Amino acid sequence: MSSIIDKISDWLHDLLVEGVMNNLTGMINAVNDEVGSIASDVSLTPAFFSPAVFNMIKRISETVIVPIAGLILTFIACYELIQLIIEHNNLANFESWIFLKWIFKTFIAVTIISHTFDITMAIFDVAQYVIANAGGLIRGSTAISEDQVAAMASNIDSMGNGALFGLYLQSAVVQITLYALSKIIFVIVYARMIEIYLMTSLAPIPLSTFGNREQSQIGQNYLRSLAALGFQGFLILICVGIYSVLVRNIAFASDVIGTLWGIVGYTILLCFTLFKTGSLAKSVFSAR
Repeated sequence: MSSIIDKISDWLHDLLVEGVMNNLTGMINAVNDEVGSIASDVSLTPAFFSPAVFNMIKRISETVIVPIAGLILTFIACYELIQLIIEHNNLANFESWIFLKWIFKTFIAVTIISHTFDITMAIFDVAQYVIANAGGLIRGSTAISEDQVAAMASNIDSMGNGALFGLYLQSAVVQITLYALSKIIFVIVYARMIEIYLMTSLAPIPLSTFGNREQSQIGQNYLRSLAALGFQGFLILICVGIYSVLVRNIAFASDVIGTLWGIVGYTILLCFTLFKTGSLAKSVFSAR
């Protein structure tokens, strides 16, 4: 009778060990896959992230937004000419160079609108260059080695069935939590790119304000916002690098329960810092 109970106990022990190991490796791999894809996603420019979406945005901007920007530019150009005339006492102190100045400023403003996407994409090309170089220095992998897995399996195998059952329940809860957190990371990264597409779709309107010194503040703030979005990817990459270092320093083998909740804590911290990268980048570039 006791041999039967021992065999059932051994079978249950092996089942719990296998279940715990599957939960641990599954949750670590899920987060590692999501974290590993961040570096490649944030290093892509809008044109390469989704060419179909980019072409749609560009086509809509050029056919719908550019005419509106042209109207705004016409109004600003007329307003600028009136201001030049008033500043010279209604042409009482006539100087022909003011018209050359007005023509030159208007020409520059029209050129900016005509090359809106070239200007906006240049900003993201610079950001992509920085991110790509930083990606070569930052290792974003949180994968654990085979030796760590073997040591962790040995430590788990030495536990009793009661401790294993509690560990299995905890690992199941943690696995669900980390799966949800990995999807939050996915949403943060893709929401940034969608925001970039939305911003670039309206690019001709703020860039049409460069014909006037006062109104050009709109365009300058817009360019700062684009720069903030571009370099937000660099901050995201830094967050991933810090996260990977913290996770690799966790004692996977010696303290399994501490490992579980340590990974959860670091992943929550990663999500929080990823949320903060947008506001931090805007504060650096003084974008509103």
